This record gives sequence, structure tokens and C-alpha cells, in this order.
Amino acid sequence: MSDRAIPLVDLNKFVNGNEEQRKEFVKELGDAFHHIGFVGVVNHGVPKDLVDGFYNNAKKFFALPVDNKRKYEVVELAGQRGYTSFGREKAKQSEVADLKEFYQIGQEVEDGDAIKSEYPDNIYVNETPEFTDLGRELYQAFEKSGSELLKAIAIYLNLGENYFNDKIHNGNSILRAIHYPPILKEPDSAIRAEEHEDINLITLLVGASAGGLQVLSKDGEWLDALPGENEIVVNVGDMLQRLTNDYLKSTTHRVVNPPRELWHTPRLSIPFFLHPRSTMDLTCLGSCVSEERPLGYDPITAGEYLDERLRQIGLKK
Repeated sequence: MSDRAIPLVDLNKFVNGNEEQRKEFVKELGDAFHHIGFVGVVNHGVPKDLVDGFYNNAKKFFALPVDNKRKYEVVELAGQRGYTSFGREKAKQSEVADLKEFYQIGQEVEDGDAIKSEYPDNIYVNETPEFTDLGRELYQAFEKSGSELLKAIAIYLNLGENYFNDKIHNGNSILRAIHYPPILKEPDSAIRAEEHEDINLITLLVGASAGGLQVLSKDGEWLDALPGENEIVVNVGDMLQRLTNDYLKSTTHRVVNPPRELWHTPRLSIPFFLHPRSTMDLTCLGSCVSEERPLGYDPITAGEYLDERLRQIGLKK
């Protein structure tokens, strides 16, 4: 292995490859998710100009005066749409809020699916209309790449390629633009994002504007995950870990503060949290339960699980 903290895979091998290449990709991705829970993906199909456009518009949005941004904060939506102001979210085990503010864009149902009634409308920003428009396009590009990755995972788990298709169709996924402002004074033991695991099936993250992402290794060591040019970092979330009875790992990660001389640099990152529909059954797969790996979780639906976790991280009361 090179000095990379996480393996690198090429999604094009799966999407356009021959049978041999597809098999190879399935094994690389599955083994990485089993052992490390994180992977870097190239040729992921998310257009660079779309990422750059959304990124630049996110910068403009976060540069707005706080009072302007607060117009887009709807507290009863528990941060699921629109703006969430600085210091509202914390890791589930932490007493201190993370040093960040963020904006969320969610699913827009366009095929008459009754699930539309579960989702609040997206909140559009008048000052930077391109921000939300490009966000919708980026959301759909991430959804497409994520569905290909889940097909490979389904094959790896011997579930058949299409296992996740109906479960993620019009799923409750979230595109989040996170802004970590410059650090102006000694933080109260807070870091930009405390150690945590993600709630969803998988997370796709485009390279942030500054380093800081660290992944906890099996040996309890924090490793720097520095994505290369045009690379997406993808990790297993708790829902996929639960479904596979811990066979696939939802690895602890965090975003650390930069060295003091770089405190003045803000950090912007764009994760896409791929969620299923709320009705998805997260009961552990029988094939992932054995004497060596006894059943670790009670049955629960994705919707119930999400609700529980939003309360733990302080977004839902």
C-alpha cells in the first residue's frame, strides 16, 4: 500500500468495464468497506464544472451577513432543509458544538410518488439563486454515482445487483454544503467536526478546500485522508453497517482544526449523504449473521433510525 490512508478505486471499471473488470471493482470496493470503511473514487461521473460551480456559489452564500443567512433557517425542519447556523450541531457523544454552519438540499420527487408527502420543500436562496439550482443538479449526479456504488456492494454481499434500487428510489438523501469559518480565538476544546460516524447508507464527499479529514484506523491511529485531484471520498454509514451486522464498517472520522498559523483559512466541504426511503427495513441480513458474528442489532426502519440519531446530535428536540 502507498502512503495513502485509504484505498483508491476506479468506478469506470464497474460502469463501463468488462466482466473481469467489474468483478475486480466489486472485490476492491467490498474489501475496502469491510476492512477500512473508506475509499477514494476516481472516474466517479460527477462533473468537475458542476462541483466547482456549486462550490463557488456556496462560498458566496456563506459570505452573506448572518441576518441574511438566518432567513433561510427553519428550526422546525431540524436542519433537514435550508440553513443551520454556527454551533447548532454536535457529535452524539460530545458536549461541545462543532465549529461549522451548513446548508442542506433534499430530495425533490418528480414522478408522483406518494413519498413526496414525507419531504419538506427545498428552500431557495434569493441572493444566490445559482447556489440552489446547481445544488439540485449536483444532488442528482451524486445520486447516480452512489447508486452504482451500491450496485457493486449488493453484488459483493450476494444480494443481486438491484437489491438497493427500489430502496433508494426517491430516498431521503441530503446534499450538504458545510462552511467551517476561520478560527478567531482559542476554541472551547471544540474542533471543526468532532469524531463521529455518518447515519446513512454511504456518504460521497468531494475534496474540501482545506485538509483536516482524519479517519480512525483499526489500531486506533488517526490517519489523514487527503483526496487527490477530482477524487471523491466515499464511506460506509451506520445504516449499511447495521444492515450487514458490522460486516461493512462505518468508520469513525473527524475534521481537525488546522495548525494555528492556518486558523485564518476557512474550510468548505460538500458531502452527499445517501439515504434510503424511510420504509427500508434495516434488519440485519441473515447472510451476515453467524456464530463468529452474532446478531448485533434489533430490527428498525431507516426512518425510525434517522429520527433517533437526529435527536442524539442535537438537531431534533
